[in-house]
Amino acid sequence: MRLLRSVFLVLAFVVTGVVGVVAPNDAVAGNTGLRAADPSVLRVGGTYISVQSTGGGIAVRQASSTDGLAGAPERQVWSDTGGLGEVWAPEIVMDSGRFYIYFSAGAGGAHRMYAISSATADSGYGAATRLALPDDKWAVDGTLFTFGGQRWFVWSGWEGDTNVEQNLYIARMGDPVTPTGGRYVISQPRESWERVVGNPFINEGPEPIIDPNGQLHVVYSANGSWSDHYCLADLRLRAGGDPTYVWDWYKSNGCLFGSHHETMMAGWDPTLYVDGPGHHTFVLLNGDIGTSPPPGANFPSMFHAVAKGTPYTWENRHWYTGSFLWWGNIAYSRANVPGPNVDTGWSLKFFE
Repeated sequence: MRLLRSVFLVLAFVVTGVVGVVAPNDAVAGNTGLRAADPSVLRVGGTYISVQSTGGGIAVRQASSTDGLAGAPERQVWSDTGGLGEVWAPEIVMDSGRFYIYFSAGAGGAHRMYAISSATADSGYGAATRLALPDDKWAVDGTLFTFGGQRWFVWSGWEGDTNVEQNLYIARMGDPVTPTGGRYVISQPRESWERVVGNPFINEGPEPIIDPNGQLHVVYSANGSWSDHYCLADLRLRAGGDPTYVWDWYKSNGCLFGSHHETMMAGWDPTLYVDGPGHHTFVLLNGDIGTSPPPGANFPSMFHAVAKGTPYTWENRHWYTGSFLWWGNIAYSRANVPGPNVDTGWSLKFFE
């Protein structure tokens, strides 16, 4: 991304363990000019690789920077020749040196998760494999990661067969396309700030990352994507916690990246240049969550949003470049559930 957007003065306060940031006055939102949603980007060496839905298929772009992706050639790597329908939100990851693209497809309530793979980022993908996720319910926005020596898959889905709310679920994986065991809910849209816009209420777009303490986070999008209340929030697994046990996860007490002051977590400010930022991607080396930045470092991210002053519609969403860093000594609190009411650790700050 351009230097003006990516350079921040970072002040580490050793005594408190809190990191402070001052953004330059001339920082601007990084609209790439690409009219699209749901970015997924990783870096391999000096090359940034993105994946996106083309409506009836999936395309890959490659560039030397995140800013350059919008102008890079779009190469179709998979087409929906079987007529699955509604190809949504592909996610590109690497596992054992191989590229995997996960996406959801299907008409209405038939949406399920699929995967294609190749040894090369922009060619050689075969037929899609349907993931046999536990309980076989509506599923979108899934992605693979490794934590604690175990492969995991996290996604957004319905508890049953009715579109009441989208929860976040996790399951173990025996290999990149084979779930094992049950599915476990880790988040439901039950807080007031993530129920501003509903019918259904939404937790979606989960993106895992590991903090400087080695703890797992899943940053997700809350509120309906059709609204400018769309925002990013965080789930933090307590130190030594079990990823399959919902009460070992602590949720941020508000949005960490959003455009409405009233839904932001205390100490977090709303966006200046965009409305409804969400469905982000952490731009990591080989997509490996173990390569997340150390304290104080400012790392690239991408997200979709709508420019302020523009009607908030799906058609007006664009890919934006941004950045994030770790923010220390932050308490997430809760009440009337099993386990301690407060957990303190790393959170995240996001920047346009």
